[in-house]
Amino acid sequence: MADNSYDAIVIGAGPGGYVAAIRAAQLGLKTIVVEREHMGGICLNWGCIPTKAMLRSSEVYHLMQRAKEFGLSAQGIDYDLDAVVARSRAIAKQLNGGVSHLLKKNKVTALMGAATVMAPGQVSVKTAKGEETLSGKNIIIATGARARELPGLEGDGDLVWTYKTALTPPRMPKKLLVIGSGAIGIEFANFYNTLGVDTTVVEVMDRVMPVEDAEISAFAQKAFEKQGMKIRTKTMVKQLDRGQGSVTAHIEQNDKVTTEVFDTVISAVGIVGNVENLGLEALGVEVERTHIKTDAYCRTSVAGVYAIGDVAGAPWLAHKASHEGVMVAEMIAGGTPHPVKPESIAGCTYCTPQVASVGFTEAQATEAGHEVRVGRFPFIGNGKAIALGEAEGMVKTVFDAKTGELLGAHMIGAEVTELIQGYVVGRQLETTEEDLMQTVFPHPTLSEMMHESVLDAWDRAIHI
Repeated sequence: MADNSYDAIVIGAGPGGYVAAIRAAQLGLKTIVVEREHMGGICLNWGCIPTKAMLRSSEVYHLMQRAKEFGLSAQGIDYDLDAVVARSRAIAKQLNGGVSHLLKKNKVTALMGAATVMAPGQVSVKTAKGEETLSGKNIIIATGARARELPGLEGDGDLVWTYKTALTPPRMPKKLLVIGSGAIGIEFANFYNTLGVDTTVVEVMDRVMPVEDAEISAFAQKAFEKQGMKIRTKTMVKQLDRGQGSVTAHIEQNDKVTTEVFDTVISAVGIVGNVENLGLEALGVEVERTHIKTDAYCRTSVAGVYAIGDVAGAPWLAHKASHEGVMVAEMIAGGTPHPVKPESIAGCTYCTPQVASVGFTEAQATEAGHEVRVGRFPFIGNGKAIALGEAEGMVKTVFDAKTGELLGAHMIGAEVTELIQGYVVGRQLETTEEDLMQTVFPHPTLSEMMHESVLDAWDRAIHI
């Protein structure tokens, strides 16, 4: 008989689970990862990666239309939606195979099936061949999350889409309604709008991308509207009437309900944790609003059971899940890792213009009792941005006026999802404004704006 006892049993092979399994194996722990659907999870197969592939196609398409600005000529510019989707799916497939390779390389046992925690240290897995029972000293739950579907707004794969259908569209919409302006909603709205779709975004909050700094949200809305997108805030979709080839949306704004007809709706109203059928209630693991409650070290209310990533709550980011996986693996191997701090994790949205942030917004910093100093620098003041033809954007930094602590950084514009890591490192190293001011940034680069924004917070900016 096979030895089904392990040091670590990981349930879910997304960016949290597979990373946790690999790190545990590297530390000498006998490890198995159980995955019910596909290696790499939602992020790699239906989220982070394929959306970026599709957004890159729309970005290049948009850039080709601007050829004349760069002294170039391009005629007959068009796109092939099937080819765009095929490229996206091929990239996801390539990386899916890469995860399987990494698990094998690190001697992690991979088992396809649906897992249920029967008792502390005991997991039952239903596979295509039957049922297996695993025993393990430590169980890491990394089952992720799925799209939230509100009553009446459920996806049907035809007229009303969730992210999966939006990534493999049966047709190109003509008139699109996107419900929700978080990262998922805005990225899809941006993709389809760039390819010529008449796009409307509805947001229940008072501004688009409501988790971002208010200035960045306002800048983003102006940019999206300039691109032809229609933005309606403080607005709610109350009902969808599905007809033959069209959807009538009942939209409430300012206590008034109007109707508008669309041929396609994308619902992007958040996520719910995958906590069903895991045996959590019988086990005694606390779950709150579809997410497993944990402490700073991802420990649940049951000893030896951990939860990481989206199933364990916000922020719902792949990189947060991966670092939690590493932390838990090192902890159960006897190490003393630092907990992952949500306030020091960057959030990135890959629309055009890109949006990235870390730490407190200006409002949050003020509410927390800080006396703040704020610096700003526009892309139009940066030589590299102008040379790239990407002069739309800004960098904003928030500091504690007394200590010089970098409380937060907020950016909108070309490649800010790459630039934000500079501020993330700064926060990790507890950098002050003086450290950043004394740092020499290379020229000509977009990163110079990061320096100038810090200087501006102390009225020392040079190029504005």
